[in-house]
Amino acid sequence: MRIASLGHAVFAASLVALGIAVLVQGSSAPAWLGIPMYLPARELLAYLCAVITLACGIGLWWRRAALVAARVLLVYCVLSLLLFSLPRALPAPAQLGAWYPCAETAVMLAAAWVLYVWFAADWDRQRLGFVAGAKGMRMARVLYGLALMFFGSSHFVYVNLTTPLVPGWLPAHLFWAYFFGCTYIAAGAALIIGVFARLAAALVTLQMGMFALLVWVPMLAAGHLHSVTGSSWRELVVTWTLMACGWVLADSYHDIPWLALKQR
Repeated sequence: MRIASLGHAVFAASLVALGIAVLVQGSSAPAWLGIPMYLPARELLAYLCAVITLACGIGLWWRRAALVAARVLLVYCVLSLLLFSLPRALPAPAQLGAWYPCAETAVMLAAAWVLYVWFAADWDRQRLGFVAGAKGMRMARVLYGLALMFFGSSHFVYVNLTTPLVPGWLPAHLFWAYFFGCTYIAAGAALIIGVFARLAAALVTLQMGMFALLVWVPMLAAGHLHSVTGSSWRELVVTWTLMACGWVLADSYHDIPWLALKQR
């Protein structure tokens, strides 16, 4: 096995679980993957994406396959962004919600990019140094930071959808909706400019994990399969996957002090 970090292990396991979940879902799987309605053979395409995700997740666990898996996953995420997510956003560029699939895909792309930099061979660094080297790592972190700032902004634009998701036992629901929107934006800015980046990446990963455990898990346990934002099952899967991706990004700062004012 080749485990670069705990976040890498969680991310790989999450990819395996996601691939299996999509294969089991069958006809409803395209909605999980964000495959546009107009594409032909959507279900067949969903199964293909599930197989790629499952294979990459398994490959990331094994030393001899980790680099190939990281390469494939990186290309897969780029194609998903260009072919699935962007076409859904471009018809309505002024609507923030239309860009949500792009932000989610960007987070997975950033995690795949980090893993590719970690596992890159000499061939990759010599021929694709801007992607597989320090610049590639920097671009992956900036991409993740931009996605986080988008998530935070959506808390303000769609506060009427965010507020009902705050657990009932917490007071001042509106405050928490705005508060966590601010924390997303602050974490994204920290990653982009490199100030307290390691701490910000760790805290926002914890925030995503707590959101999954305190919002979606209790909702599903209570039998609420749908929420104001759609399928509770899908939201749990997406939130958990985003958390796993964030964990990889947080681990990428392992050699940087927690309170560093400048990242290397």
